Amino acid sequence: MSAIIIDGESVAAKMRTRLIEEIDTLKKKGYYPHLKAIQVGENAASRLYVQNQQKQCEEVGIKYTLDELPADTKEGALIEHIKKLNNDHQVTGIILQMPLPEGIDAKKAQILIVPQKDVEGMNPANMGELVYGNTRLAPCTAMAAVELVKSIGVEIKGKVATIVGRSAIVGKPVSLLLLDLSATPTICHSGTKDLSAQTKKADILVAAIGKPEMIKGDMIKPGAIVIDVGINRVKELDIQGNQIINPKTGKPKMKTVGDVEFAAAKEVASYITPVPGGVGPVTVVMLLRNTIEALKMSVHQ
Repeated sequence: MSAIIIDGESVAAKMRTRLIEEIDTLKKKGYYPHLKAIQVGENAASRLYVQNQQKQCEEVGIKYTLDELPADTKEGALIEHIKKLNNDHQVTGIILQMPLPEGIDAKKAQILIVPQKDVEGMNPANMGELVYGNTRLAPCTAMAAVELVKSIGVEIKGKVATIVGRSAIVGKPVSLLLLDLSATPTICHSGTKDLSAQTKKADILVAAIGKPEMIKGDMIKPGAIVIDVGINRVKELDIQGNQIINPKTGKPKMKTVGDVEFAAAKEVASYITPVPGGVGPVTVVMLLRNTIEALKMSVHQ
């Protein structure tokens, strides 16, 4: 029996509806959310992400503005700009678009965003709150992965959870969020011996390793809940394993896949997220949710 597909678009739509109601209530009390994005230089992928952010914010009633800084902006100038926004009471949330030009330390710049405006949950103070179980602002992708597990209504307490990937924005915070829900998490990474032995134990398997279709169907425990965080662009192949060429461009056709071999995994798992259409839509809504949470934090300072 094939797994039930966890529809990220549907989960995101329900979350947006709740956010719209909450935003309306805040506005009636005189509190207005304003998310400020900073982009340094031009980047096509970042530009698309900015446009999506703006569209999503406008749909729920969050003011969204973009500060575009030239590509030759120095690290010191960016830091001063961030400090200015930290002190701007009209700005309730700040997001720093990636990638940044060479010569700017992304981590250094990102952690200068004050905790109460850190809508990406990357400030060490917010990470520390996550460790203590006082989660207010946490990394959006990690929260999205856990929200998708919660959305199916299963009991998380006591479940064995295996997270493949140890990044600061997904692997580590996912493990803490699941631990806070009384699951028993294990983090696997490039140094893990016999990865398959670990993944086969998992009642909840979160794949966030950044390698296309690395998690095969035979690495999954029957009946597991599989959350695929990976987004990978790969060349499309025909049944003989040859590249498919786009007749219009003459270039190889590309497709988006996750870190899990979806076709095989869905025949083993009980629930699984697709790529695209799984974690991605919920991640964007988590950014909106964090923006509202940041506003509420500023109100109660």
